[in-house]
Amino acid sequence: MKFKIVLILLTLSISVNLFILGKWLLVNQWYDPSADEKVILSEMVQKTIESEDYKRIASKENVIAIDTGMDKNKGGVFPYYFGVSVRTDKQTYIFSCSDELCNEMENGEWTYSIYQDEKPRLPFED
Repeated sequence: MKFKIVLILLTLSISVNLFILGKWLLVNQWYDPSADEKVILSEMVQKTIESEDYKRIASKENVIAIDTGMDKNKGGVFPYYFGVSVRTDKQTYIFSCSDELCNEMENGEWTYSIYQDEKPRLPFED
């Protein structure tokens, strides 16, 4: 009886540890930024706001949110796997570095915006 309980606990412990390790290897390492990467992404937001593409978008559309992200699985080298999403009421614009030194940010992609169908989620305005 004691052997079965120890075996069950050992199996459970190994399973939980493998799950945690697998989650870190497959998800967190590739999509969750580290502390240093968070600082880089913050600086990229500032460069995005200063870019000509952003100013042109902000003059035409209502900017609702700015978000950062990274995807090391999409290929490329540093800093090309970082991105800054500018969400407006019409589209979401994805900015990335224009060169290896990331001197400027450029709008390279755009996608659907949830704000076409939904209102902003903060309850400040009625």
